[in-house]
Amino acid sequence: MAVRATVTRFPIDVESLEESGLPWGVTVSPFAAKDENGNPPVYGSEGHLLPRCENCWAYYNTYCEQEQWAWTCSLCGTLNGLSSQSVSRYSQPESCPENISSFIDLELPIEESEEMQARPVYVAAVDLASSEEFLELVKSALLAALEALGPESLFGLATFSHKIGLYDVQGPIPVVKNVFIPYDSDGTLSMELQDVMPLSSFLAPVDTCKDRIASALETLRPTTSWERTSGAGQGLDGVFLGGRGFGSAMEALFNYIGSEYGNTFALARVFAFLSGAPDIGAGQLDTRRYGEQYASRREDADRALLPEQTPFYKDLAAVAVQSGVCVDIFAVTNEYTDLASLKFLSIESGGSLFLYTSTDDSTLPQDMYRMLSRPYAFNCVLRLRTSSEFQQSHSYGHFFPDPQYENVQHIICCDSFATYAYDFEFANNSGFSRHTSELPMLQIAFQYTVVVPPDELANAGSNTTTRAKHSLKKRLRIRTLQFGVGHSINEIYDCVDSEVVLSLLVHKVILASLEQGVREGRMLLHDWLVILTAQYNDACKLIQSGHGGSSGVHIDVAFSQCPQLQPLPRLVFALLRNPLLRLHEEGVHPDYRIYLQCLSSALEPSSLSRAVYPLLTSYASPDKQAYPRHSLSRAALITSGSPIFFLDAFTNLIVFYSSTADPSLPFPPPQDCLLRTTINKLKQERCITPKLSFIKGGQDDATAFENYLIEEQDVEGSGFTSVMGFVSFLEEINQSTLEYLK
Repeated sequence: MAVRATVTRFPIDVESLEESGLPWGVTVSPFAAKDENGNPPVYGSEGHLLPRCENCWAYYNTYCEQEQWAWTCSLCGTLNGLSSQSVSRYSQPESCPENISSFIDLELPIEESEEMQARPVYVAAVDLASSEEFLELVKSALLAALEALGPESLFGLATFSHKIGLYDVQGPIPVVKNVFIPYDSDGTLSMELQDVMPLSSFLAPVDTCKDRIASALETLRPTTSWERTSGAGQGLDGVFLGGRGFGSAMEALFNYIGSEYGNTFALARVFAFLSGAPDIGAGQLDTRRYGEQYASRREDADRALLPEQTPFYKDLAAVAVQSGVCVDIFAVTNEYTDLASLKFLSIESGGSLFLYTSTDDSTLPQDMYRMLSRPYAFNCVLRLRTSSEFQQSHSYGHFFPDPQYENVQHIICCDSFATYAYDFEFANNSGFSRHTSELPMLQIAFQYTVVVPPDELANAGSNTTTRAKHSLKKRLRIRTLQFGVGHSINEIYDCVDSEVVLSLLVHKVILASLEQGVREGRMLLHDWLVILTAQYNDACKLIQSGHGGSSGVHIDVAFSQCPQLQPLPRLVFALLRNPLLRLHEEGVHPDYRIYLQCLSSALEPSSLSRAVYPLLTSYASPDKQAYPRHSLSRAALITSGSPIFFLDAFTNLIVFYSSTADPSLPFPPPQDCLLRTTINKLKQERCITPKLSFIKGGQDDATAFENYLIEEQDVEGSGFTSVMGFVSFLEEINQSTLEYLK
């Protein structure tokens, strides 16, 4: 569980927080195997015996003061009694994880009702209203997925177009049974899927049926337009009425699989492969709104294209959750598919949303394999508690709030990369005390379930291996942190983590974009930097005025006296240049923007920072690094004099050989060199597969590389600056700050 704060010393009161101009909050990656410093938790058992505070329900931890029969809560200060069982436990404190470390992971007992066959279930739902190229890519992805799945897993193959197809691969040859999807938006299927094929025939064990599943994949063919029109019914005057009944197919699948939830499986994952917008049956989407000319009507196209056009998929996500299903959507299309409406099905059911604009260089097979190879937790509950002086004001991330309890979040499926963010505010005007030794406390509790394969049980000394079945393990992970207090603005500025500040800003501008449009998100970000610059200069001016007053007004827009704040102007400039916040008329596809919103709001701070402001390094040769970091400008390329540049933009990795590079340097770099080792390490550490490309300056088209050299580019097509580059952006911030200070 990695926890990072915007400032490691918290502001002492409301006035101090406002004077700093900084967001105050944390990011949390609850299922990360280690903390932010690389330390693992101390593992233990009997999590249900851990004492809890009678007042705030916080868990006992190393910061609590303990007497023989009582303990004082480190968060709210309440004195709590200890049971005789706890007293005997704590008579040997070194034997209990909660007395050894403030980061613990304890096993919880599984209730009898939860004891079940815990076989992992995976279902692929493939769009047949597609092309041969699309299906070839999906086949490759599913073959990669089969290699990553454990032998005990169950796998089902379904297809959708104007009909739903269910495959039985357990016999000598694959058998497919179909049911037609009614054309109307409220049309229900003529029969339940359970009546089309029993679930036991549909879900095949991977260990014995892998080859047959592969054979079934080979039979997948796109539906012809003739099939679709005859199946969906010829429209008026023979007009083709489409044929991708995605919503109806998903709804039917969830009800079908959900009948065995809690019996055969504890979590089912559905992989939905989509090649365009749903156009028949329930949840059909009207893609004509993308073609409308908003400019001629003086409307903000982004405000029209970013909200969902139907609540259907949001409601369907709730059905998925009730059925124990988590949905991952893989959209492979360059047409408008309205991901603004579809995204809820994935993010609210605990899944991911992937977008590939082309089948040619798609990393879909690698992403599938990577996603299924890493451990994940499910049925998770996340709860953040604070000491009494401050409280959580907002939470951000792909979870859904508990309908009953405040500040409790449910996460259906969570991997080690998934990250959530929280904003803080003071509970009252008094803030933290200047005179006592009590410091701000934060406790994060994360209850989760994992499926443990039989071999791990054997290693743990369990005797259940005779049945060789997967089993469920329920665990409670708790992290308690103590923070310092900044008694002056300078103390706060000296302990800023700019990457976490960026994370909170990204969450806020995404929210503003969705609610009020992209222009509003841009203005929010711009105004924030102006206010921060003003507050910082104000703090420095106060220091100067102590030395006989300040002469004239000089605005320091580069934060030259504070190294921790210096990355922020570049990060804000880069974020304004990012497709997340570029305007619709600049050619940003609304589906790509939605994909970036979903990706950015789940990334941990370092990855997000890399995605917003890529890292450019230079190499003297493939085996020798020249400089670890350059600014993203052509000037940096020319002045460095290095022959090889490596750009890491998180989703893209580019190796660029300058046109003046020595022709004897091997191109592309050989597999056993330092540069390749660096690239391979980065690819292994990513949650998604970055696209790798090699460009030879002077010979290849270098546009892909040059587009990332943003510091000489205009911050936007119109608005804040009409001159080029980062330097003029700083001049504009300087002017705006002077006006703000007036």
